[in-house]
Amino acid sequence: MKQKLSVVKIGGNLIEDVEGCKRVLELFSKMDGNKILVHGGGKKATELANQMGVESKMVNGRRITNAETLDIAIMVYGGLYSKKIVAKLQALGTDAIGMSGADADAIRAHKRPKKNVDFGFVGDVDMVNTYGVFKLLQAGFTPIFCALTHDGKGQMLNTNADTIAAELAIAMSEQFETTLYYCFEKKGVLQNVEDENSVIQHIDSNGYDELLAYGIIADGMLPKMHNCFYALRNKVSKVCVGNTEMLEADNSEYTTLTL
Repeated sequence: MKQKLSVVKIGGNLIEDVEGCKRVLELFSKMDGNKILVHGGGKKATELANQMGVESKMVNGRRITNAETLDIAIMVYGGLYSKKIVAKLQALGTDAIGMSGADADAIRAHKRPKKNVDFGFVGDVDMVNTYGVFKLLQAGFTPIFCALTHDGKGQMLNTNADTIAAELAIAMSEQFETTLYYCFEKKGVLQNVEDENSVIQHIDSNGYDELLAYGIIADGMLPKMHNCFYALRNKVSKVCVGNTEMLEADNSEYTTLTL
């Protein structure tokens, strides 16, 4: 019987919220079994870039990463946020270790090809070093991954944190029964975006197609849902979407996605 593994992704907005960050890390530290945390940080990277007089360019909500903005991403994701989170988790009794894709050759990627848009130093994941991550977990460490990968030739790459969480969950599903958690501001996928409490508690493939057809899942939720079902189709046991409180052991007010 496979051991269980939880992969939890938190966004930059949550890290910036002092009380929200404290709460999510407390709940994460209490989760039983093997676990991995993945964090974003785009908002802070944009803020720092502005302070340094570096222009942040976005296309359809996705960041263009030139050499300057890549350096800023490395500073924020791999430095500022990573070390703050690790220190806070150590204080909560979780033996956390800060990771980028380059550390232990954990996640390799290639630079996204130029098509209609040149995204610069943005990476699309090629492989996860499951053996390396497995060894860290077996040694009792809790890996904390930031939104950075590398190409194996010395080049760091900026990679979407939702994607990293999905790719980690998929790769580790060979060895573990894996649940992927996406923590964001809402309680879950909402039937009515105006009603915070209209959480759809379970969505399967058929239900997903219906919600798309009726336009209930739209805009910013589309890429998140795409990642969720991509993970499920690649052997992740289940995916949960909701706010911080879904990590509470006895809370059921969030959305669970299955095939």
